[in-house]
Amino acid sequence: MNEWYARDTSKKIRSAYQAKNLAGKHTASGAPYGYIKSSDDKNQWIVDPEAAAVVKRIFAMTMDGKGPYQICKVLTDEHLEIPAYYLQKKGIGLWKTREIQNPYKWGSSTITHMLRNPAYLGHTVNFKTRKHFKDKKSHYVDPEEWTIIPNTHEPIIDQETFDNVQRLRSNIRRYPDGWGDAHPLSGLLYCADCGSKMYVHRTNNGKRVSQFTCAAYSKIPVGKLCKTQHRINADVVMKLISETLREIVTFSEQDEAGFRKVVQDALAAQQSADVADEKKRLEVCRSRMEELEKMLCRIYEDNALGKLPDKRYQMLDAQYTQEQEELEAEIDGLHTAVENESECERSAGKFIALVKRYQGFEEMTNTMLNEFVEKVLVHEREIKGSSESPQTIEIYFNFIGQFRTPGSTVPLTAEEQEQDETVKAQKEAIREKRRLAYQKRKANGKEAAYQKIYQARTIGKKVAVKEAIQAEDRARGIYYLPNQTTAMQKGAAI
Repeated sequence: MNEWYARDTSKKIRSAYQAKNLAGKHTASGAPYGYIKSSDDKNQWIVDPEAAAVVKRIFAMTMDGKGPYQICKVLTDEHLEIPAYYLQKKGIGLWKTREIQNPYKWGSSTITHMLRNPAYLGHTVNFKTRKHFKDKKSHYVDPEEWTIIPNTHEPIIDQETFDNVQRLRSNIRRYPDGWGDAHPLSGLLYCADCGSKMYVHRTNNGKRVSQFTCAAYSKIPVGKLCKTQHRINADVVMKLISETLREIVTFSEQDEAGFRKVVQDALAAQQSADVADEKKRLEVCRSRMEELEKMLCRIYEDNALGKLPDKRYQMLDAQYTQEQEELEAEIDGLHTAVENESECERSAGKFIALVKRYQGFEEMTNTMLNEFVEKVLVHEREIKGSSESPQTIEIYFNFIGQFRTPGSTVPLTAEEQEQDETVKAQKEAIREKRRLAYQKRKANGKEAAYQKIYQARTIGKKVAVKEAIQAEDRARGIYYLPNQTTAMQKGAAI
């Protein structure tokens, strides 16, 4: 009887939750940190100004390049109340009757959940958890299974900031026992040849010199997935991006109407080329769908008349049906892409507004970098291993992709070209001379003896320098030891 009653009650509870979800109401027992329930309508959330300011700051620190552990340290050092303790003082939330041992100790899981919560966009998010049949406890489900009802309450975070934060969080992997701060370019640099991410190296030479290399190159066997490292100094990329942004902003200040036209024309050219290819592919897919329909009818008739064996018919029917389903999915995607051609105008407007917001900037900040840059493609140098050899870098901006202002590239004069060729020839001669000398030392065995003496003399010094660098990072709360990592991870949840 008790089992029957519990089962019946469970069905009623699920039905009640489904009814609330269909009505666009919150199924959660409480509002997330940053909101409180309205006194007039418990199903309506209103912004809590004090907590919302903290939420905005957490998103801003993420846009500035800080990871969850660094954000936790900042908030903990400032003695800021954790969400559970803050809500407990107000007499609301799941922790109002529980004891909180560390009311000012922020946890990385709290920050992570806040950064990926669509509720801060003003959306209702239902069914984020589901009770498991084994332990009868609630577990988080995949975000694709969430039910999101848009625009049900006032947003705290705008869509562009939220999207940029998700992009940064998906591209960057920060480990508490890493080699230091996450570089501002982490997650933005990609190898132009293999498409792999590029990772930063700082202390291999005992110095804080940030250099990015292709991740695929170093995977065993080395050089199989990508032939070269595509090594590049991070300061060079930062300088190039800063100069490019300054050039774009200056152009927008000097000729606003001309800048608007150049942006719209550049984006329209990119979109029209993409849309034209998608339209062609859409026609091909539709034509193939008609062919498959005819072929399915034909094999069905042949099978019914005894011309086609049942086994053969079943195999062909399954093959054609599978292809049909794949084409239907592709057609839906292409149809949506073609219909979104009007997105071109909106993207141009967003980029123009972003540039206008930063007019007159003095120095590029991490937030500015993340708002403007979508990705950077790094090509290998024309002469591998030569720091003087040209290296192509492609910058892709948010909303518009690649963009150059008119007159951004000025061709060299004949005299400058001749001088450049002369300098290249001289450096190549020096490089060849050194290469021959190295080969000679390698052949007579002197190079091996020199390397042995050099390593014995310098390896201890490099280890000491690295230890000093890591000690500085630990003092700043960036490089954590295993026991510190465990302590940091024990934060209170929302």
